[in-house]
Amino acid sequence: MRIVAFVVALLTASSLCVAGSSPAAAGPSVEDLFRQFDLLGNWAIDCEQPAAPANPHVRILISSPGTVLEEHDLGDEFAVNRYSVVAASRLSAERLSVEVNFKPSDGDEQRQKLILLIRKATRRTMFNQPDGGEVRVKDGVALAHGVKTPVLRKCG
Repeated sequence: MRIVAFVVALLTASSLCVAGSSPAAAGPSVEDLFRQFDLLGNWAIDCEQPAAPANPHVRILISSPGTVLEEHDLGDEFAVNRYSVVAASRLSAERLSVEVNFKPSDGDEQRQKLILLIRKATRRTMFNQPDGGEVRVKDGVALAHGVKTPVLRKCG
């Protein structure tokens, strides 16, 4: 009888937890996580030099409450790549998993998953894969070229 009472109590507690779940209980919002990881602002390999393929500039901003946008500038000869962050979760004190929509205002939108390594005012892409596509970055290496992803430093 004690076992039955324990199981009933456990099931009741579980259903209360599920029924009482709220968005706040699900964890911090994307905006909160980006603030906690101090990701808002400008990033580059060398903040003093202009944007170029060898010195990408990344700007992360809140465009409206709850909406985090990322812009990747590779210089005047290239279009700015825009990403809308749709989900984020903390993996560890230094790693953040992020889901983004690449080209969010374009008809050619693409969902991607990234894992960022963030420490000591630097950030680096450790993993990248578009939905339904091949892994592009694994363990911090861009697989197409076999080179490490750049370490970007926070500017200012």
